Amino acid sequence: MNVAAILKLKGRDVVTASQGTSLLEIAQRLGEHKIGCIVIVDDGGNVTGIVSERDIVRELARIGAPVMEEPVEVCMTKSVMTCREADTIDRLMGEMTAHRFRHMPVVERGRLVGLVSIGDVVRMRIAEAEMEAAAMREYIATG
Repeated sequence: MNVAAILKLKGRDVVTASQGTSLLEIAQRLGEHKIGCIVIVDDGGNVTGIVSERDIVRELARIGAPVMEEPVEVCMTKSVMTCREADTIDRLMGEMTAHRFRHMPVVERGRLVGLVSIGDVVRMRIAEAEMEAAAMREYIATG
């Protein structure tokens, strides 16, 4: 199983914002869409960062409420690890676990084409294990 299979099931929609978007607006978009992160892109659509609910909470704890008027670039992660559609679920699980993040933008030929979360990866891994178990049961029953 690979990233393309995840995107085929969940879709390719990604909520994005620009670096100048205020943290308040980012928080509102997170709530509106019921999502955990927003990918930050430049005018050309290139990924320049990613911001999560956790990032905003940490800035609030550090600075207080006035930070919500600041642009997202003050707390976004700027060195974003991305993946490609051909990447395996095992690779994503390894990267997400090793680097302790929960969302990974999918980029093909320099363009953002999707977003995969750890929940998507776990869901696909469980489906894969269930298919393997069913195949094994079928093999035993007919073998």
